[in-house]
Amino acid sequence: MNVTHSLDERMIGNEYRLFAAVVDAASLAGAGRALGISPSMVSKRLAALEERLGTRLVNRTTRRLSLTERGARFHDEVTAILASMREAERRVSDRTDHPSGPLRLSLPTSFGRLHVVPHLKAFLDTWPDIELTLDMSDGLRDLFAERIDVAIRITAAITSGLTAHHLAPSRRLLCAAPSYLEAYGAPRSIADLGHHRLLAATGQLPWQLDGPSGPRIVRGRSAVNTNSSEAVRELALAGVGIALRSIWDVGTELRERELIPVLPAYQGSLETGIYAVYPAGAPPTAAARACIEFLEALFARMEWAAGGG
Repeated sequence: MNVTHSLDERMIGNEYRLFAAVVDAASLAGAGRALGISPSMVSKRLAALEERLGTRLVNRTTRRLSLTERGARFHDEVTAILASMREAERRVSDRTDHPSGPLRLSLPTSFGRLHVVPHLKAFLDTWPDIELTLDMSDGLRDLFAERIDVAIRITAAITSGLTAHHLAPSRRLLCAAPSYLEAYGAPRSIADLGHHRLLAATGQLPWQLDGPSGPRIVRGRSAVNTNSSEAVRELALAGVGIALRSIWDVGTELRERELIPVLPAYQGSLETGIYAVYPAGAPPTAAARACIEFLEALFARMEWAAGGG
């Protein structure tokens, strides 16, 4: 064994942990508390790391710390390296196959609230040693930078660098409230949509539809500007306009005729699906594997998912 080489690698690992702690705490004092060393020692070791790399990683002022551009890039790399180190330790430990420890799960807000969160008790009862953190957001999270173990994505294309497990199809229909259709009439063709109020959250237009004559694209502007998909749902129910909604979201309202299908021969792109994803490159933790298996079993028994919701 090359002892010097081993010591160098161990020192580098400690440097990376220190740098990650500084970023997480956003202060030298906070990093020191997390690592059990003094702020002055944190500052000294951070300076030594910067000197070894030949570049400044952190801008220091009396009020706050901020990452330089190179520091931000380095932090992304360090985060991935430390995650791989933790996974390597888990793989060789006696408890590798037992789901336990931290699990960060990211869910789209409406979908998570309706179809995942109500079922999490069973998951946590099965695996009481898992420490679950829920991230509920409609934004596209960076799984690497934000240390997310598993995320649910409703998409037609999986981002590069992610491994995906298909959970269910995502069928989407054009729909509107009876009050809107009574006031403005129902469109008879895709072209007629240009004369109607459309409702969509930021980034959701143009709509890509599949129909009898193949794919169609519906361009236009939303009658109301919003970054909330839930707001679009409520606006449609209130009779403001026509929306493209998922069956998993408005299935009950369609059955109860609170919303009426519009141009039912057309639906949202059939390529869109619901996926559980995790960062590629390193095997998922036992907790992440347990989570994915739970989600697969959960959606396998949901009627809307089996029927193309």
